[in-house]
Amino acid sequence: MKLLRLNALTPRTELAKTAVTIGNFDGVHLGHQVMIRQLKAVAEQHQLKTVVMIFEPQPLEFFKGYEAPPRISSLREKVEYLTELGVDYIAVAKFDERFRSLSAEEFATILKDKLNADHLVLGDDFHFGKNRQGNSEFLREFGFEVSNLDTVVLDGERVSSTRIRQRLQAGDLAQAAKLLGRPYSISGRVQYGDQIGRTIDFPTINVRLNRHKPCLHGIYGVEVVCETESLKARVQAADASKTGITGYNPTALFGAGHVGTRPAIQQADPEWRLEVHFPDVSANLYGLLMRVTFLTYLHGEKNYPSLEALKAGIDDDVEKLLEFRRNHPTFSF
Repeated sequence: MKLLRLNALTPRTELAKTAVTIGNFDGVHLGHQVMIRQLKAVAEQHQLKTVVMIFEPQPLEFFKGYEAPPRISSLREKVEYLTELGVDYIAVAKFDERFRSLSAEEFATILKDKLNADHLVLGDDFHFGKNRQGNSEFLREFGFEVSNLDTVVLDGERVSSTRIRQRLQAGDLAQAAKLLGRPYSISGRVQYGDQIGRTIDFPTINVRLNRHKPCLHGIYGVEVVCETESLKARVQAADASKTGITGYNPTALFGAGHVGTRPAIQQADPEWRLEVHFPDVSANLYGLLMRVTFLTYLHGEKNYPSLEALKAGIDDDVEKLLEFRRNHPTFSF
């Protein structure tokens, strides 16, 4: 897979002829996966390279800022999932004032000149260009071959990023996993936090979210893997007497995950955090790239009246999640 960076002024490229699909691909869910399979089938039939065109930031993030829907997937996560699906190119279009002002004809010209598009695979209600002027019929008239994919339905409802956000926000991890085709996870590097957890005997890793806000919040049982090495081995090497709770992946650790703004902590400027406490672990994990997979939802974020109450609440949460791990020697949604 090769990553292409696009903006409204990107010069003409010398790609071989391509089959292109376009969208946010937030979550790279079952509907998106069907789209990619169709894209690859068209490309194979016509001997074309495959291109998935995505936008960064996502258009609603440009228009609405913090009020935009929370992201399911960061840019890194989208690229990882699309790469796993076997596309040749991922074109990341910079969505800015110049790009959002493109006419339908200018947008189509970008597809022709900068992506060398010959065939387009699009959703059944695809619109583009300033004021959503363009559609599939416009692109056919412009000279492209266009295939439209019907809406993908699961359990009687359309598979969509909106539906997945709703399930995640409701704590319904099993249904979200069904719609995504995999358990929901967030990946990011471990960064320095304010280390308040250490003061109450519950040290945590602080995983960078890489999005303006997450689409879930509360307390979860999680499994964490390091993307570059065995997390289990790293922890064991740091302190052989504290090896943590093994996850379902033998190189992973099970932990108590928290996603929220920590209302019990006095903060001048509250921010969203993803923190994970690993019972019985003492290791320096800063800088490691982690993937946190959400397995079970315990409860929403609570505003404890004091640090003492917070500590007691965390202690109870950790014990309940450890009980979950003991009661589920194997796990699947």
